[in-house]
Amino acid sequence: MKIRTLGLSIVFCHLLVCPAVAQKLFIQQQTIECGKTGYMVPATATFELKNKGLKKLVIREVHPDCGCTRVQLSKKELGAGDKATLKLTYDARQLGHYVKQAVIYTNASEQPVYLRMKGIVLAELKDYSGTYPFAMGELLADKNVLEFDNVNRGDQPQQEINILNNSERTMTPNVQHLPSYLSAVVTPEKLLPGRAGKVVVTLNSEQIHDFGLTQTSVFLASNLGEKVSSDNELPVSTVLLPDLKNYEGSLRQFAARMELSDTLIVLGKVAGKIQKKATITLTNRGRQPLKISSLQMFTAGMKLTLDKRELQPGEQAKLKVVANRDVLLKARSKPRVLMITNDPDHAKVVITIQVK
Repeated sequence: MKIRTLGLSIVFCHLLVCPAVAQKLFIQQQTIECGKTGYMVPATATFELKNKGLKKLVIREVHPDCGCTRVQLSKKELGAGDKATLKLTYDARQLGHYVKQAVIYTNASEQPVYLRMKGIVLAELKDYSGTYPFAMGELLADKNVLEFDNVNRGDQPQQEINILNNSERTMTPNVQHLPSYLSAVVTPEKLLPGRAGKVVVTLNSEQIHDFGLTQTSVFLASNLGEKVSSDNELPVSTVLLPDLKNYEGSLRQFAARMELSDTLIVLGKVAGKIQKKATITLTNRGRQPLKISSLQMFTAGMKLTLDKRELQPGEQAKLKVVANRDVLLKARSKPRVLMITNDPDHAKVVITIQVK
């Protein structure tokens, strides 16, 4: 009885171990959508192959389904855990939709593996890169940042985004994660393939409580319920100005007056050196105390230090800026520093950061 039990155990273990050590061809995506291409403009699909087994995997043959598709294989033998790339290139010599296929034969199985590439060949492929330079999936847009500048309490300014459906299916574009002070209307509600539309975003300044810079992100989705990501993110910035009507007319001569040593900071490669720091001097040339109520940045990647927030007439303060050049170079918005003051002629002061 013991011998029989031992024999069954050996057979059972053999069944468990053998598949684990065998070759196993893994392909993340066996069908690739190539989208649109022009007539006689080749389309290429790149597949990633991986050996998930413990033995060497040999790709014996790859056969495309017609002579119009070319195959490029980076390597035929894959050790345990190794990867290879296989490219299928269709010559696009026929107009219309296409589905091209290739068959892979390996030593991992007697059954072949099938790869497919799909797309459409157009007689004339329009280039929208100039008109709609920002891709949010298959939805193209002419803006990827919204800025509401110089807003006074009670204003309701609008920003327009022109969009284009660059897919083969009907879209229902929408703006997600809108805060209470923003609203959006998309026309038309349903956007047919190849058609253009418009998104109008309206700001209700009464819903913003603090003067100065308010920032958020909304997301332009091609369809309802679409997951949000950095690919369809729209950063939104608003600058709400303080009410300085008390200094109208002749009273302005008695107000605070800001003077800056510079409104432009150049950082990065300056005169052959990497410059990351700069200092700007603020001077109150007015007759009343100068108050800086807000000091903010439009982008990440900077550290600001202001030694005084209130300056008496004739008094000075130092604004120090330390920049992370790599972060600023990747920023969508222009790097700037914002100050909100009680100077009626300079309620909003912007210092531009130029990065080289």
